[in-house]
Amino acid sequence: MRFRNSMLALGLLATAALAGCSTTSETAQTSAPTRVETAQIFTDSYGSVTDAGYTLPAIPISRVKQEFVRQIVNYDTTEKPGTIIVNTRERHLYYILPNGRAMRYGIGVGKEGFAWSGTAYVAWKQEWPTWHPPKEMAARKPDIAKYVENGMGPGLSNPLGARAMYLFNEKGQDTLFRLHGTPEWASIGTAASSGCIRLMNQDVIDLYSRVRPGHATKVIVVQ
Repeated sequence: MRFRNSMLALGLLATAALAGCSTTSETAQTSAPTRVETAQIFTDSYGSVTDAGYTLPAIPISRVKQEFVRQIVNYDTTEKPGTIIVNTRERHLYYILPNGRAMRYGIGVGKEGFAWSGTAYVAWKQEWPTWHPPKEMAARKPDIAKYVENGMGPGLSNPLGARAMYLFNEKGQDTLFRLHGTPEWASIGTAASSGCIRLMNQDVIDLYSRVRPGHATKVIVVQ
């Protein structure tokens, strides 16, 4: 019986992981951080990248507002290093570093009505993921309905980009909310996605390399 219950739980987890972004809303609270100055900015990190057989094109970073370019900033918070704080209003994601610093990334966020907030953790992560849009999205966009069951395979045009990190709540339930890459670099700093947090592909590769799946990586999303 115990074995059967374990297999059932794994099955539910796998099914939930096939879904897309959440359309629900919760409330998260976190202390207001203090950002003083930029310590280092990574403007040279957006050239063409060959990764797992795919060649990501260079991003014309001079056309991206400097506040959305990856950079280390002073950041005063009580959260421990390794925590991710997503501030959707600012369009910034912070990966907390030691000694009052954070790696800050520019993000694109969900449109009004397709936003989620709360506290979660990165249950698992995937390189070059397959995209399964939720049925609600397919109902709004019939042209993507064919991907609901079988998914869109990985590639340069995949909406999840080069990496995806899947957020679950403390009860082990899929929030249907993702941190992922995007080929649409011009959408960074805007509210254009269907709920998930998108980063430039070069940035999501960097963030992915820092994140450890499991409860070690707490994620706080603030609307």
